[in-house]
Amino acid sequence: MKTTTLFKAALTAAMAFSLAACGTDTSAGAPAEAPAETAAAETAAAEAPKDAQMIFIGISPDYPPYDDLNADGSITGFDYEMGEWLFTWMNENGYNYDHEWKQMSFDTIISALQADQVDLGISGFTYDEKRKVLFSEPYHESAEVALVNEDSDMAKVEDLAGKTIGAQLGTTGEECANKVEGATVNAIEDMGICVESLKGGAYDAVIMDLPVAENYVAAGGYKILEGTLLDEQNYVIAKEGNTELMDAVNAAIKAFLESDDCAALKEKYGL
Repeated sequence: MKTTTLFKAALTAAMAFSLAACGTDTSAGAPAEAPAETAAAETAAAEAPKDAQMIFIGISPDYPPYDDLNADGSITGFDYEMGEWLFTWMNENGYNYDHEWKQMSFDTIISALQADQVDLGISGFTYDEKRKVLFSEPYHESAEVALVNEDSDMAKVEDLAGKTIGAQLGTTGEECANKVEGATVNAIEDMGICVESLKGGAYDAVIMDLPVAENYVAAGGYKILEGTLLDEQNYVIAKEGNTELMDAVNAAIKAFLESDDCAALKEKYGL
């Protein structure tokens, strides 16, 4: 019995040594392989996209065909559809943005940019050196013109002298109106109300962008005086110094202008 017991003890020790030898020898530099599910999780984490940067866009939807509201209150117009196109293109070409439109009066968009309340303004903006903002590449040609009632006896912009003129507050149209000799100028926030006031006889004329004036003429009851008060182009605007975002916007604008969608949208909105 004693001899058999010793034999079993020796056999147990040998088996224990053998099992130990099968373990990982970290001193030999051979690391254990990670479980498949752990490796997959690490790969997924490395490939996961970063959170999208939220971009807020200021727009004044009272300036058709650039900006308007549908009957249900949703935003429409050339600028809105172009803006949606720009962000789709950017996110398909290496950028990562979410965006949200913010309705506000036109004259407050620039101050909202400077206060970091919005990141972009897309609302029929034209260049003015007094506007301390970053301008994109232009996306459309425009001009400031005078809209009058169809039965007005005025024919050309020179006839505006001494008249009562309406304009939208904070626009280059307001600046043009203020330069008309002897004119009385009334600038308000909403272009729609300006035109209604013209129709009702409160104004002799309203100064606005050519595409906007053409939109009212097409609806009936108005005409455009011969000549322009200022030749312009339309731009997207951002806060001064926000060059990273504007570089992305400019790349998207270039692609937009070269696309068939640009021509289709301009035809749709009569630009």
